[in-house]
Amino acid sequence: MPQSPAAPRARTEPRDPAGSRRAGGARRTELAAFLRSRRARITPQDVGMPPGLRRRTPGLRREEVAQLAGVGVTWYTWLEQGRPINASVQVLDAVARVLMLDATECEHLYRLAGIPFVREPAADTDTVGAEFQGVLDALNPLPAAIYNSRYDVRATNATYRTLWPMTSLVERWERNVLYKLFTVPDCCQTFVNSADELPWMVAQVRRSYGRHVGEPAWESFVALMIKSSADFAQMWASGDVAAPGTRVKAVRHPAVGMITLTSMSLSIDGMAEHRYVVYTPATEDDRQRIETLRAVPDPVVGCSVHGRRLSVILAEREAAGRPVKCPHEL
Repeated sequence: MPQSPAAPRARTEPRDPAGSRRAGGARRTELAAFLRSRRARITPQDVGMPPGLRRRTPGLRREEVAQLAGVGVTWYTWLEQGRPINASVQVLDAVARVLMLDATECEHLYRLAGIPFVREPAADTDTVGAEFQGVLDALNPLPAAIYNSRYDVRATNATYRTLWPMTSLVERWERNVLYKLFTVPDCCQTFVNSADELPWMVAQVRRSYGRHVGEPAWESFVALMIKSSADFAQMWASGDVAAPGTRVKAVRHPAVGMITLTSMSLSIDGMAEHRYVVYTPATEDDRQRIETLRAVPDPVVGCSVHGRRLSVILAEREAAGRPVKCPHEL
């Protein structure tokens, strides 16, 4: 009888280890050259250091960059020499700060170091164009917004801002639904069914996080949330994941009472990991409560204990010349 063919042996080496090494070596060589060129353009005076005498380098010395970035001189020297060493996000951020890299240069640095990088938009208009904002506005009087996969609020319509009026007025890093929901006192929590909704929202973000492990923006967000909320940290540690879908949100507002809304997510072609979220009143009474709220000229932001009139918050913001933090918005 013919013998059965032997089972193939498991492959334990990369298909092209030599090619992988060559690619890694070329990237490290380019990284070394890039760092040297950026260092050469920074003078001691640029970073508040005396110029010194008999400098042989046109810019900062390696040891000066290392000192200012808070890293070891040997480690930074090896990085500039293209040696195969690992660089963390925090260390690269420190080096980029010392070398005064702009957003494009930071992205290039991260790519060469083999660390994922996602550029954060500087303004809403960088992400949401007029055509997408037009869709949001056309959905009035339904509350609607554009979220990304971290629940950052990218754009809203007038009715959404009626329900949550400070959405567009706080600092950019605060314009995140999860951050607001997890950092307000219980009395200021507008989600009546938060015990059901918050774990699901965290699980949804956890699912998206799987595509962005190691990216600075995501790692910073998760670290901020864990530091800011023990409840979030516990939900995050559970490892649960969930997909977007239709949900029922019970929202409490001091001016009109409870409003029950059905939320629906719609993906947006051309905007990766962004979605419209539209809130539809569950009943005619809920629709009427929204209309009543839209007619309130100066709503209270927050609960009956901590709340303040929107006009007061806006006056404080104008006097300060910057967005005013509203810790009891949601």
